[in-house]
Amino acid sequence: MARPYAPGPKRFVFAVGDGNDRTVSVGDAQEAYVAFSAFFRERDSDVYTIGDAPAGQSLVLMPGRGVIARVEGADRPRSEYLRVDRPNRYLPGAMLFFENGHAGLDHFGQWFSDPADLDAPPETRGAVRAASFTTEAAAIQEVARIWADAGFVDPSDQYYVFFDSHDVDDDRAERAELLALIEFLGLEQVDAPAGSASGEVWVRTDARLAAECARWS
Repeated sequence: MARPYAPGPKRFVFAVGDGNDRTVSVGDAQEAYVAFSAFFRERDSDVYTIGDAPAGQSLVLMPGRGVIARVEGADRPRSEYLRVDRPNRYLPGAMLFFENGHAGLDHFGQWFSDPADLDAPPETRGAVRAASFTTEAAAIQEVARIWADAGFVDPSDQYYVFFDSHDVDDDRAERAELLALIEFLGLEQVDAPAGSASGEVWVRTDARLAAECARWS
C-alpha cells in the first residue's frame, strides 16, 4: 500500500530509459519542477518517468503516444491513463505530481484504468467516463472538476459556463462526458449567447452545482 503523500523535502528520480537517470533532492514542488523542466527539454524521448519511491508513486509522460500514466503502489501497482490532446499539458501534469503526488492529478482530466479505452473516439471516451459516475455526489463533483479547468460564472450569476472561449473541436471527450452528466443530474443546459465560442456549454445555476464549484474555485 502506498504511503500517504506528504509535503516537505523529497527525492525524485527522472528517467527516459537510457540508463542515464537523474536523482534530485528538492525542498519544494517548484524546485522539482524547474529541475524536471530542464531534464525534459534536454532530451528527445517518447517516454519520461518521474519516480517517488518513498511514496510508492510515479508519473509517466509519453509524448510519443499522447498519453500520461500515473502509478501508485509498490507491491501491486495500480495504473491509470490519460489521453493528452495538447502538447503543453505534460509539464503542468508534472507540476501537479510534484505538488501532491498521484492525488494532485485528480482534476487534470479523464483517467482510465484500461489503456485500450484511450484509443476510442473522444465521444466514446466521454460516455464511458460519464457512465463510471453512478451517484449524484460523484457526478456533481466531476462536473465541477470540468468547470474548474476552463469555466466561469457569467456576470448575471445565472449560468455556469464550461469550456470558456474553446472551439467545438477542442475537448471533445470532456464535452461528451459533461453533456451526459448534465442529463444524469437533471441540470438545465441553455443556448449560449450570440458571440460565444462554439465549444462553450452554458448551464443554469443549481444549488448543488454552486456549492461544489465553490469548493474548486
